[in-house]
Amino acid sequence: MSATANRRSFTRRLALLGTTGAAVVALPLTALGGAHAASPAKDATYTVKTGDTLIKIAKKEKVSGGWKKLYEQNKGTIGANPGIIKPGSKLVVKKAATPAPAAKKATTGSGWTAPVDGVKGSGYGRNGSLWSHGHTGADFPVNTGTPVKSVAAGTVVTAGWGGAYGNQIVIKHADGHYSQYAHLSAFKVSAGQSVGEGQQIAVSGATGNVTGPHLHFEVRTGPDYGSDVNPITFLAQHGVNA
Repeated sequence: MSATANRRSFTRRLALLGTTGAAVVALPLTALGGAHAASPAKDATYTVKTGDTLIKIAKKEKVSGGWKKLYEQNKGTIGANPGIIKPGSKLVVKKAATPAPAAKKATTGSGWTAPVDGVKGSGYGRNGSLWSHGHTGADFPVNTGTPVKSVAAGTVVTAGWGGAYGNQIVIKHADGHYSQYAHLSAFKVSAGQSVGEGQQIAVSGATGNVTGPHLHFEVRTGPDYGSDVNPITFLAQHGVNA
């Protein structure tokens, strides 16, 4: 017998069973392959009403896995034919778990946040052999691959190679200050793009003039070298303990 004939025969058999007084549903064979992957779920009980079908119940109760899973879990109650469910029957249903709310960004509420999580920056103004003047930023000791965030909303001025800074990003903020992120291994934004507070803009690395992986972070009153301010003090003034 052809596949088409099988489908017609199956549907006719289900329709004839409607005279027995049980709730009936015609389940075309094409509906059998659409079950979704199960997710964490909770057990509940559903009492079958006149006119109910497995499809209706699964949809109404948001059953994880759809009607096919509902039948599998209640085969002992329903019997061999999923097209017949008796009113008054008690079915166990596993509802799809409600997705957990998305994690909120760790921000201060002041509009500013730290450029990386979990470590403190240091070294501003320090003398050293790697720079001709005092250290113009703060270094955050993080491994290559650490997410780097914009400390506040702003517009990306530069995202590219910066000589001794290696791969760098400079962002202009609404108050007129600029923040710089250097020695990056990869960019997540490009010049001209608007970014939000706490948005990932890059991945830390060890490019440019470095002795090891870390994030070099500066705050400036202008876009160019030499207009720096103490970035740790600046962030502290905005409620950020960096």
